[in-house]
Amino acid sequence: MMTEFTFGLDTFGDVPEDDKGNLLSYGAALRQVVDEAVLADELGVDVIALGEHHRPEYAISSPETVLAAIAARTERLRLASGVTVLSSDDPVRVFQRFATVDGLSDGRAEVILGRGSFTESFPLFGYDLADYDKLFEEKIELFVKLLDEKPVTWSGTTRAPLENADVFPKTDSGRLTTWVGVGGSPQSVVRTARYGLPLMLAIIGGAPDRFAPYVDLYRRAADQLGTVAHPVGMHSPGFVADTDEEAKELFYPRYKVMRDRIGALRGWPPLRKQEFDHEVEQGSLYIGSPETVARKMARAIKALGVGRFDMIYSAGSTPASARLRAVELFGSKVLPMTRDLLAG
Repeated sequence: MMTEFTFGLDTFGDVPEDDKGNLLSYGAALRQVVDEAVLADELGVDVIALGEHHRPEYAISSPETVLAAIAARTERLRLASGVTVLSSDDPVRVFQRFATVDGLSDGRAEVILGRGSFTESFPLFGYDLADYDKLFEEKIELFVKLLDEKPVTWSGTTRAPLENADVFPKTDSGRLTTWVGVGGSPQSVVRTARYGLPLMLAIIGGAPDRFAPYVDLYRRAADQLGTVAHPVGMHSPGFVADTDEEAKELFYPRYKVMRDRIGALRGWPPLRKQEFDHEVEQGSLYIGSPETVARKMARAIKALGVGRFDMIYSAGSTPASARLRAVELFGSKVLPMTRDLLAG
């Protein structure tokens, strides 16, 4: 039996440039994402995943609001977050918002829960970073209870207790599709298996093969804990253009600005072109022509044995027109090529 693979596109709503090099407004950047999702839907992409950020470079701070707009203009595209920072949100409200998107889209909503690679949301919403681990542990415990769509009794230290509380709206299917995004912590992998949820690996640097032990750990943990080991997903950054050279020329300078800005906050040295080229050749940047990207995606999927691949297709101020072209090439050329390579 041939394995069925799922392919998606991820974005944080990076604010892009127009063709004259001017940054779009936040409103125009949000509408751009909706247009890209509509095109992805028409071309047979399976999923659109929108990340949550609270920084000036990104327009999306409320993924589910944008997903609701996309729901109204698409027919088959699954509508996911990528990720929802559960630690600095309220599990009840997260469930309600995504159950609402699920209803509007006739069952196409997915939430990917995560602790978040950025921390701006913690002080913004009044949370102490010292409670980083406790916040996620307690809140995912509550969220999993909410997934049963029955009255919930729960108590913890990070929010008010619930006593036989019923939460609305309910989903038509009776269960909201929920993943956990993990950046490489073995403890997070085991926790995901303990709750019986699908695992989404964030692989944003280095050879993807190094994550194979995490896939194995997830499956072994699920087996030992008596839960379900779902097909694993991965998401990584990339960009598609008509040629390898064009893709690199469009992507690299804007990616470097973004990477160096983040790196300055985290103590990283500035990105060198040699490092970038190495990541494109052997690491986790899927950048190039449709054939180049398809071959690299197929290799990573086979190496890790995953069932879903989501590409983070926007990075920095890449022009809006080039992003639309990247979505077009991903759906019309990369996906058929990748599926053929995996079938062969």
